[in-house]
Amino acid sequence: MPSASDLALANRLADAAGAAIRPLFRGQWTEERKSDRSFVTEADRAAEAAMRTILEIERPADGIIGEEYGAAREDAARQWVLDPIDGTTSFIAGRPIFGTLIALIQDGWPVIGVIDQPVLKERWAGRLGEATTFNGRAIRTRPCPDLAEAVLASTSPNLFGESDADAFMGLAKGVAERKIVWGGDCYSYGLLASGHVDVVCEAGLKLYDYAALVPVVEGAGGTMSDWQGHPLDAGSADAQGGRVLALGDPARLEDVLEAMRG
Repeated sequence: MPSASDLALANRLADAAGAAIRPLFRGQWTEERKSDRSFVTEADRAAEAAMRTILEIERPADGIIGEEYGAAREDAARQWVLDPIDGTTSFIAGRPIFGTLIALIQDGWPVIGVIDQPVLKERWAGRLGEATTFNGRAIRTRPCPDLAEAVLASTSPNLFGESDADAFMGLAKGVAERKIVWGGDCYSYGLLASGHVDVVCEAGLKLYDYAALVPVVEGAGGTMSDWQGHPLDAGSADAQGGRVLALGDPARLEDVLEAMRG
């Protein structure tokens, strides 16, 4: 089980990442494209470097999986999973709806998660077996008695392949007209945990994109799964193509899956 000191460390990692990001937000920084054509900025790399420095000192036996600097000690049972800026496009555009993601996975299962928006200073923190907090206060997802009234969020339609787009459109037809919101990356999952969004549907996510989200959403009373309804673990990105669902009301899972099957 994760300890209180593990969660405290995750919060300090978020503090360090935020200190690296805030001076560069809407400022001057360098950017480039990675091999997968996604963007990376000076802020992404500075934030991950700051977090890794702390982990190497305080948890030298634990593994690290980071988006920008790769993996260390991949055979360790405990792995810290870092995405310094989830939503780099929003950061580039000066939109404060990106976030730093920090997760601890134990034997392949996410047990601690932090979503930190360093500009707005909003932080969701989850630990297995405890209630998720938003800026230190316990939060809950909201009930959704009918899928037809749900607020549905997703980052971009461009991230869905053809078959994935068909499944998403099946879901989109099942929710209320004009209640679909685009953009937000990890920020949408924080809003779901706080009871403002009902469903998030995404595809193509990597481990560092979703590991931190699981304890946050589930600790607030929601559920996360792949598009088959299976729980998310460290292998879901490869086994299921990173197809991820988050629901504030677990009672709507079968409704969502049925809508996606058409």
